[in-house]
Amino acid sequence: MSEANLSQGTIHYRESGEGPPIVFVNGLLVDGRLWRKVTALLEDRFRCIVPDLPLGSHRTPMNPDADLSPPGLARIVADFLEALELEDVVLVGNDTGGAITQITAANHPERIGRVVLTNCDAFENFLPPMFRPMQWAARVPPVLNGLLQGMRFAPMRRLPNAYGRLIKRDFAAAPTREWVDPFLSDREIRRDTVKVLRGIDPRYTFEAAEKLRDFDRPTLLAWAVEDRFFKLSFAEKLADTIPGARLERIQDSYTFVPEDQPARLAELIARFAREPASVA
Repeated sequence: MSEANLSQGTIHYRESGEGPPIVFVNGLLVDGRLWRKVTALLEDRFRCIVPDLPLGSHRTPMNPDADLSPPGLARIVADFLEALELEDVVLVGNDTGGAITQITAANHPERIGRVVLTNCDAFENFLPPMFRPMQWAARVPPVLNGLLQGMRFAPMRRLPNAYGRLIKRDFAAAPTREWVDPFLSDREIRRDTVKVLRGIDPRYTFEAAEKLRDFDRPTLLAWAVEDRFFKLSFAEKLADTIPGARLERIQDSYTFVPEDQPARLAELIARFAREPASVA
């Protein structure tokens, strides 16, 4: 893996392929491996860049004073794009990473050419109700640590309030144990995760949505219709909010579309990235 040294700390990232740049943004308690099946299908035509954002599954703790609020995380994404001198980026987000993508596009659009949102937090649904107990537990960090210790065991990771309703197909092949290991094994990673959880607030997604009413870059919503946490109604509301946004429905998938339907998602991203840039 490569490293980008930002003022907030070190961001590890994977890079493959050549061509127009696509940057993939992960969500809470996953890392860039979420996108491994999709990048394998795009790297023959695009430069695929996948940072491990500091959302609980990252390898290296951020600086103790790093701002890991949603706007702070968006600033990290923007600084990452700048550090790699990327221009006209297709920015792709999923889950919590989709909220961060929205906030980045709303506040730091300079290096962004297009946006792709798969199932993700938006509007009042940040976090979804099923996962808010983690946020409450973060008020007392030992409670959060105790809550997640059970994730060492595969049956616990399959529970609905873990990864069980995020992945529909081939759960066993997903690196769920690797996703929880950094939190379980590193006190400073737990510190970062607590900061992230304490900072999450729907006011940030509402503020981003208001600014995105004037967003002038092409936007694609590639949305799994069976998702219980990020329902299709949120995609429809985003499509009504962002000028010219197009909604594509994806079947046979839960939240983690890159895990469940990588070929369909890669096809949509590739086609979207090659289209003429016009916003209605």
